[in-house]
Amino acid sequence: MRVTRKVKEILSWYESDNPGTKGNIARILMHGKLAGTGKMVILPVDQGFEHGPDRSFAPNPPGYDPHYHFQLAVDAGLNAYAAPLGMIEAGADTFAGQIPTILKMNSSNSHATSKDQAVYGSVDDALRLGCSAIGFTIYPGADDQFEMMEEFRELAAEAKAVGLAVVLWSYPRGGALSKDGETALDVTAYAAHLAALLGAHIIKVKPPTDHVEQKEAADALTKANVPSKLLSQRIEHVMQSAFNGRRIVVFSGGSAKGTEAVLDEIREIAAGGANGSIIGRNSFQRDKKDALALLDTIVKIYQGKA
Repeated sequence: MRVTRKVKEILSWYESDNPGTKGNIARILMHGKLAGTGKMVILPVDQGFEHGPDRSFAPNPPGYDPHYHFQLAVDAGLNAYAAPLGMIEAGADTFAGQIPTILKMNSSNSHATSKDQAVYGSVDDALRLGCSAIGFTIYPGADDQFEMMEEFRELAAEAKAVGLAVVLWSYPRGGALSKDGETALDVTAYAAHLAALLGAHIIKVKPPTDHVEQKEAADALTKANVPSKLLSQRIEHVMQSAFNGRRIVVFSGGSAKGTEAVLDEIREIAAGGANGSIIGRNSFQRDKKDALALLDTIVKIYQGKA
């Protein structure tokens, strides 16, 4: 694997990390159709835990089989595949070495009434399964947010000590946040900044809307003349909030929507300077032919070809 100048630049941003961790970040950045560009597209399949198997896989029944998702990520030429413990275990041997994997270590479920997560994976599991990184979710704003942050800090330190990379889903919700506030510009930028402060190598947030939740933030953004009408401008601001773009930030695909809506959003995300996208339901809920066509176009957008 010959590391490109762009990937070397990105690795230089992580000044405290050991060669093992940097090597695993490089493996993700140097894999698939976007290898070496500094951009990435990741397939996440934790929705079965979050929403249940039928809401997740009934639209495309082959998705009930864990091997389907491994193969989709491989065939699409993606940078990595992220999934909970059991999903990774179910295909780890068959797909060993074919795509970098990210062990998602905590999740909620649709029956829960509290904004909290169960931790069900370990760093030892990630090492045993040959993963390149661990993944974790926090809910900034929730009543249990500080416990989640402390859990992440312990797991991240353990992962980094043995050379794994760390991916953090930072999804604001709960507490005093309104529903619109969960994806507000100021709240999303805050979520990305918190993830960077907590030591994440790769940060996952949702595309921000033009809503601003906090009056104080609205005043600050107005005074600084921060443009926010276009999604690309809001993406640029979120990237700025992640250590002025010195952390890898990828944006979720969100709820299932039509092909053109997905691609229009991805074009705006790419135009804003994002490192990439993490596309779950909008890919694996389509039949495989359509999913591969969609993912190929998304890759081309990040290559500047579509």
